[in-house]
Formats: sequence, structure tokens, C-alpha cells
Amino acid sequence: MPKYVYDFTEGNKDLKDLLGGKGANLAEMTNLGLPVPPGFTITAEACRHYLGHGGMPEGLGDEIASHLAALEARMGRRLGEADDPLLVSVRSGAKFSMPGMMETVLNIGLNDQSVLGLAKQAGNERFAWDSYRRLIQMFGKTVLGIDGEHFEDALDELKGDRHDTDLEAADLQRLVETFKGIVRREAGREFPSDPREQMDLAVAAVFASWNAPRAVLYRRQERIPAGLGTAVNVVAMVFGNLGDDSGTGVAFTRDPGSGRQGVYGDYLQNAQGEDVVAGIRNTVPLQELETIDPASYRELLDIMGTLERHYRDLCDIEFTIERGKLWMLQTRVGKRTPEAAFCIASQLVDEGLIDLDEAVVRVTGDQLAQLMFPRFSGTSDNRRLTTGMNASPGAAVGKAVFSSERAVELAGRGEDVILVRRETNPDDLSGMIAARGVLTSRGGKTSHAAVVARGMGKTCVCGAEELDVDPHERRFTAPGGITVEEGDVISIDGGTGAVYLGEVPVAPSPVAQYFEGRSVDGELVAAVDRLMTHADSVRRLAVRANADTPEDAARARRFGAQGIGLCRTEHMFLGERRRLVEDLILASTPQERQAALDALEPLQTDDFTGLFAAMEGLPVTIRLIDPPLHEFLPDLTDLAVRVALAGDGASARDRRLLEAVRRLHEENPMLGLRGVRLGLAVPGLFAMQVRAVATAAATTARRGADPRAEIMIPLVGAVQELEIVREEAVRILAEAGVSALIGTMIEVPRAALTAGQIAGAAQFFSFGTNDLTQMTWGFSRDDVESSFFGKYLDLGVFGVSPFESIDREGVGRLMRIAVEEGRRARPDLKLGICGEHGGDPDSVHFCHDLGLDYVSCSPFRIPVARLEAGRAALVSGGSDTR
Repeated sequence: MPKYVYDFTEGNKDLKDLLGGKGANLAEMTNLGLPVPPGFTITAEACRHYLGHGGMPEGLGDEIASHLAALEARMGRRLGEADDPLLVSVRSGAKFSMPGMMETVLNIGLNDQSVLGLAKQAGNERFAWDSYRRLIQMFGKTVLGIDGEHFEDALDELKGDRHDTDLEAADLQRLVETFKGIVRREAGREFPSDPREQMDLAVAAVFASWNAPRAVLYRRQERIPAGLGTAVNVVAMVFGNLGDDSGTGVAFTRDPGSGRQGVYGDYLQNAQGEDVVAGIRNTVPLQELETIDPASYRELLDIMGTLERHYRDLCDIEFTIERGKLWMLQTRVGKRTPEAAFCIASQLVDEGLIDLDEAVVRVTGDQLAQLMFPRFSGTSDNRRLTTGMNASPGAAVGKAVFSSERAVELAGRGEDVILVRRETNPDDLSGMIAARGVLTSRGGKTSHAAVVARGMGKTCVCGAEELDVDPHERRFTAPGGITVEEGDVISIDGGTGAVYLGEVPVAPSPVAQYFEGRSVDGELVAAVDRLMTHADSVRRLAVRANADTPEDAARARRFGAQGIGLCRTEHMFLGERRRLVEDLILASTPQERQAALDALEPLQTDDFTGLFAAMEGLPVTIRLIDPPLHEFLPDLTDLAVRVALAGDGASARDRRLLEAVRRLHEENPMLGLRGVRLGLAVPGLFAMQVRAVATAAATTARRGADPRAEIMIPLVGAVQELEIVREEAVRILAEAGVSALIGTMIEVPRAALTAGQIAGAAQFFSFGTNDLTQMTWGFSRDDVESSFFGKYLDLGVFGVSPFESIDREGVGRLMRIAVEEGRRARPDLKLGICGEHGGDPDSVHFCHDLGLDYVSCSPFRIPVARLEAGRAALVSGGSDTR
């Protein structure tokens, strides 16, 4: 029978799969000799059994009883005994941190008898009744599923204009009876008085919370596997709400917002941990603990240093002080902003705690992409409404909304919104994801809003106390009587905490300026340069650009591109040139067709000459025209209306165009006459483009440059198609005295399945994963993303859109077949990818594992692909901050 329960003395930080992050780290701190309240962990394996079978695994109850007895013996008290009760907390703890997404229940073991024993034991009647009301409130909401507003409304009614701390013991005793009445009314049962029943029900509720909607949504957002389950930690209670010599706080060993070293965190006297996270009362900076309790402050700093050296990373710490005694409740590798991630990684290298390899692994392409976005500039104080806490950096502009539902609704229409709340809670996750930024009037830098926003890379300003937020009336009032209604545009600066009325101009990111080749100073840019340089030195994958103009190509080269992996020649036929394509379509004789091609050829030659100049000495992959010809013609409805309205006065050209549009109309144009089929069906079209490539390459070479042309045939499904086009292309190149590789895109499933045959006629493959995904799944991206994609994501059919990240099981398997069969037939076959997946971090890792030679993506994503290619070459464990 498997072991389901582990004492803290039995685990360690490497058992996160089994014990979850919280349980593994509590065990690690126990092993380090740090002051951790005793307890035990029920494994994630037990949770998986519970979720899969609808009940606890056999033998779990006996294991819990055995460990509970050992805990009682160690503490010298029994759970919930009347005269001197042991109380415990039941806390969730998954492998990856999911702040606030699952459940916790504190003070288990209290009932009408043990509350009196607690009051006697603590010498504080108010504290005992406050702890009891907290248990009923948390248990009712978490375990019994009662709407938390019932309890909050009762508390607010009792408080009136008073603070929580102003309530006396008699007030709280009455509140306990009110809360028990709420349980009786809303749950149809009495609040359980048996301590073991309380604990067992709480454990089951925490297990079940793994599949709560907000937890499912968070996992999807963070790409955390759904099958992991959560462990549960049962921990002896220590109390921060025993008086002013007690308190609770959160500390970071470095600033998770900037990476700066120093004392960083929040502290709240006479409070329990949920008060800090919920932001119900505003905290004081951790530095003030030095004045409040110097001995605990010094001990905490020593422990922070111990943990950072041991974990070799920024640590996030939760602690409680009970009557001058410091207790460590949790530590983990801390979530951080993108700026802090790069700075901290570089700092730790300088301190000798990690090497450059691990530093590169610890940062991500997503973090780098966030650093490349613009920031506010030109702000003026007369538009500043207030300043709160700079909880998560960045610049965000949008319409103020006051509920998550409204945020999701407006964002779904394509509007930018800022979610404004008094404080957020886990139920606001969908709104936080939809919003550009989050603004709260309560809470500190370790409140729910701050922690979740930092992990998601969202701009966040917290604790803007001067704002009177009224979510029911959908407005907030700022100093000076300025009222901001829902729909009014505001701007928030997560770097300074400033809140502005209206839209504030933005300035380029210094990291983007660095990649543009400009001289930029500062610790962040220095850290980015250091880690990017090392990533480039270790990566195997080359990184190319998808670029169609010399300007795009030049920018891509500044960003570090090693060539062009995709030039879409159809983009060169737009604008004023569209009329020349119309002439080609309307041609009724070979002579008219050739005249149209002759008019296009010099324009194409100039285009390619510019690309060769911008990418001198680097490969330029030119895809011959791919989309169906009707895309270059006017819209059928618009043209028909124009001809109808003109009547007899309609021009002959418009009439011919209308006839052509009708003739070329296809029910499924993306599966129709396009790509190689178009080149075979329209004589001379591909030949014209190949001649333009050859002429441009020859001209560039005569100027002393080094053009490296690669000609790519799109949409090949059979080797015979490629052989016909290749034969003509080879002849044209030979006549011009130019050498160029000739290859094909693998974007049709049949091409992947017959790659061995196609490799006989192709010198390179480039995976067109956008079309390959559409054809593998059998749906059109343009159609489905606006129809059922959202539903599929909600249902878990997709963990992430297959157009965002490669579907490894389906599309990825076709790619693997093509790679293996292609290289078996032609060992020197060059392999790349040119869909936008080439800039997706997870897809870059897949391409590395698959053995591709390069990835190609849009110019802005090139630094991301470079970094991820380096990480892919280095990944072998290390710190994971998900």
C-alpha cells in the first residue's frame, strides 16, 4: 500500500511532485533547523485518488490518525480538547505555486468548549472568539460552499464605523452565533463541533478545490498540467493575532519588482496571514519590524540569508510572530517581474551562487517579450489622480471597469480595460487575465492582486488609499472630488504606482532600444545583454526572420536574425501593384498574360535585390506566391453593387473583373487553387518569380556582395508537383549563372507522410505550421477563433491554442515523421520552421528537440527565439518559478 502521509521531518525540497511545493519546502526548512511549526503532509497522490474515485484512498484515515497522534504528543495537547486545545491549519500546496487559487482553513479544532480553553490558555478572550469566528467563516465558505458575502455583510454590520481590531470579545462572541446561524440557514446543517470531522471535511475540500473554476483557469493561463493534484499540509497553528507583540508578514530576500537587494516585504501587527493577502488592512513596510520587534527582525534577516544561499535564488517567505517567537510558515522560490528575473539572475552569477548556464535557464522568452513593450512618457502631474504601491511594473491604459465580468465582456470586444477593485480575490482571476492592468485601493505589495499580477506579467498598482472605490455604482472618487465612471480612460504606471486620468503617452522600452542597436545604460539592459550573449553562445538552433521588405529585414538583422526564413512574395503584389495582378488574371491570351508577367518581373527583381542587400551574406528564403488569386481581386459583393449601380455605364474592366471574381470563386479557397497548384495552373507565374530571384542575385553578386538565395515552393503535397517546378527553376538559375537552394514548405499532412519521397527533390524543408495546423485539425483559423475556440479552451479540449503553441501530439508527430523520413532520404537536408510558432517559447524547445536547424519568426520575436533556443540547449532542471 502506498504511503500517503509524510511528517515534515521525512521530506525535502526535491519531493515537490509528491508533497507539493509548500510541503516540500516546509520539510526542507525543518531539515535546516529553522523554526517551523510541526505538522505533516498528505500527498498529491492521495488527491489524485480522491478526484479520480470520488473518495479517499483506503488506509488514508488510519495514516492521518497516526500522524495526528504523533503531532499531539509532540505538542503536548490534543486536537480540540476542551481545556488546552491543539489547533491546526489545513492548507493546499501544489507542485507549482498557485497563489490564492485553492483553499485553506485555519483554527481547526475550535468549538463551543475548546474556545473557552483557548481563551484561558492564551489569557486573551477576544483572541479566542476572533479565532473561532474566523474558523466558521472560512469553513463555511471553503468546505460548505456558502457565499462569503453572507459572513462579510454580518461582520460589516457589526463593525459599523469601527475597525476589526476595535471589536471586543463580547462582540465577537455574538458574531460567532450569527455565523453559526448563517451556516444553519445556508448549508442546512449545524457547524460541525467534532474536531476530527472538521479536519477530514477540510482535507476533502482542499482536494476538491484543485478543480475549482478559478484554479482550472489559473492552470490554463500558467500551463500547469491538470493531472498533478494538490498536496495538503496539516500544521500546528501559531497565532499572529494575540496582541501587539504578535503579527504576520511576507518577506522577499530581494525586491521581486526590480531585483534590487535589500529588505522587502509587508508586516501586520496583531493579524493572521489571510489579513495580509486579502489586503483587508493595510500593512507597514517590513523594515518597521526592526522598531516593533528588534529580536524577531534580526532573526528573520538571518533566516532570509540562509534560505537564499540554500535555494540559490530569490525566496518568498511567509512568517508569523507569536508573542515574540518567530515561526516560518512557508518559503518558495519567489515569483518576480521580468525586470527582476534578469537582474537577479545576473546578480547571482556575480555572487557565485549560480553559473551563466543556470542564469539563462532561469529567465524566459515570455519575460523578455514583456520587457520589450513601451512604457509611459511625458506624464504631467496635473493629470495624476493619486499614487499607490508599485506592485507590478509596466504601463497600462484602458477603460475603467469595476467587475471581472465587465472586464471579460469588454476585452472580448477588443477594448482595453483596467480592472478597478477595492481588493481582488481569487474569483477575479478571469478579469485580471482580460484586463491590461489592475488597480486596487487596498492591499500591499504582497496582496492577492500584487502576487497574481506579477506572476502573469500584468501591470498592477495596489493600495491607492486615496481612491474611494464604489463597485456597485461603478465609479471611484479621487482627491479633489474627481469622479471616474466606468468607461472613462485611465492610465496606471506599475513602476511608480501613479494613476492618471486619460491616456498617457508611452515611450519605447530600453530593452527594445538595446535590440535596435542604440546605446542604453542601466542594470537591466546590462543583464539582458549578458544573458543574451551567453544564450547565443550555447544555442544550436539558428534564428531567422519572417520579413518581406528591406526595412523589416534590416530591423530583423539588428535584432539578431541570421537570415530570412520566410519572404512572402504575395505581400509584394499589394497596393498600386494590385492592378498588375488584375491584368494577369484578366489576360485572355498568352500574349496578354506574358505582358502582365513582364510588368511584374522588374518590380519583383527590385524587391529581392533590396532583401539581398539587407541580408548580405545570410540566407534569404523566398516563398513563391501562395494565396489564391481571388485575394487580389475586389470583393464580390462590392464589385457586383458597383456594376449594378453603374448600369450601362459600368466600365468594361469592371465587368471583366466581376466575371473573373465569379469564375475564381471557391467554397474553400484555402484548400483550392493556391501555392504550387497556382504555379502549375498559371503558365509562367513561378518562372517569372524565379527569374526575378536569379536576376537580383546576379546583380547583387556583381556589386561584390554575397547573396544566398533559397527558393521555397509552397503547399506541395506530392513529389511530382515539386519535380515539375524544380526542373524549370534549375534551368532558369543555370541560365543566369546563379546557385540557389530549392526546397518546399511542409504544410500539407500528405507532404509530411511522404517526406522521404519529397526529400529526393528538395534541398530543404520549412514547416509551415499555420497551414499544417489547420489541415491537421480540419478547421480554418480565421473561422474557429471567433466561434468555438473559447469554448474548447474552457472545456479543456485545448490547454492552449494550437495556433499559439505547436500541438505536439498531432502536428508535432507529423513533423517528427517528416524529419526522420526526410533526413533518412537526404542526410544533408536543411530543416526549419517559418510559421509564427517559430517565436513561441514552448515551440522553440520542441524544434530544438526535433533537431531542426533553424526557427523563423517575426522580427519582434527574434530575441525571444534566440533566448529560448539557448535555454533549450541548456535545460536540465534548475529553479522553476511557475
